[in-house]
Amino acid sequence: MEQGNQSQMSEFVLLGLSEEAKLQPLLFWLFLSMYLVTFSGNLLIILAIVTDSRLHTPMYFFLANLSFSDICFTSTTVPKMLLNIQTQRKVITYAGCITQMFFLMLLAGLDNFLLTVMAYDRFVAICHPLHYTVIMNPKFCCILLLVCWVLSVFGSLLHGLMVLKLSFCTQIEIHHFFCELNQVIQLACSDTFFNNLVIYLESGLLGVLPLIGILFSYSRIVTSILKISSSGGKYKAFSTCGSHLLVVSLFYGTSFGVYLSSAASQNSRTTAVASVMYMVVTPMLNPFIYGLRNRDIKLALIKLFSRETFSAHKDPLFQDKGMSKWTQNPRRPRF
Repeated sequence: MEQGNQSQMSEFVLLGLSEEAKLQPLLFWLFLSMYLVTFSGNLLIILAIVTDSRLHTPMYFFLANLSFSDICFTSTTVPKMLLNIQTQRKVITYAGCITQMFFLMLLAGLDNFLLTVMAYDRFVAICHPLHYTVIMNPKFCCILLLVCWVLSVFGSLLHGLMVLKLSFCTQIEIHHFFCELNQVIQLACSDTFFNNLVIYLESGLLGVLPLIGILFSYSRIVTSILKISSSGGKYKAFSTCGSHLLVVSLFYGTSFGVYLSSAASQNSRTTAVASVMYMVVTPMLNPFIYGLRNRDIKLALIKLFSRETFSAHKDPLFQDKGMSKWTQNPRRPRF
């Protein structure tokens, strides 16, 4: 088969989740609905945190950044997939494929590091409550966020530059709905030993180490909570990290599930279907987890919507006196 370098390669073909024509309308409306829910849900979390001064704390600062990352994460793949289904043209340019891979790896790594930093924040809040405001000061939080971005950019940039050195065959078909790194590397006609080596090394350093940090933080958290004598105090301590622990379980559970399924099955289509869980479903569920389980987020959302309602209806007759009293005198967040 004739080979060509990246300057000769013009486009890839994304075969998507299914090639059956009858399923295309169903897939379009399903993914459009999930994308709209993901975008609006995470956007509401960001707006609630930004507009409510009670939520200007380290935990919600990192949560707002996690929601922003989830919006960008799904926006790198789902809109392109919807466009391909609508136009019945399953191609993506070479430059578009490389760009998509770069931002996917960047935002996936950012999610990973943000969850680790949020676990550290909960560790300090529960294990060292008297020193929490000193340790988690605004400057230190910004430094942690900057480190998350730098490490994520470094990892994605490294993979992107190594993919640029690969040569591809003239006919490229990717059995996925986005440019997945492993499948793109497998389609290369040149030697991919160093690419695979970097994937394994980076997965260990930037993937396993943050998970170890999360597990260590929660082991110390559980130990500290068990030392609390009152059951009410234990429940209150567990409630402050319950939402984050659920999001961590969902994120790593779906991620490991995808890679275990890809290792156990040689069917690329099965891996693509499994990827929907952590690419689309997990970012969609995160706002519900934090919104439904977190009282402070609920109050902030109520305050946000009531503010919009009051601004739209200046007449006092439209104001709910009970709601006004509730939003004007909220309880302070539990830290």
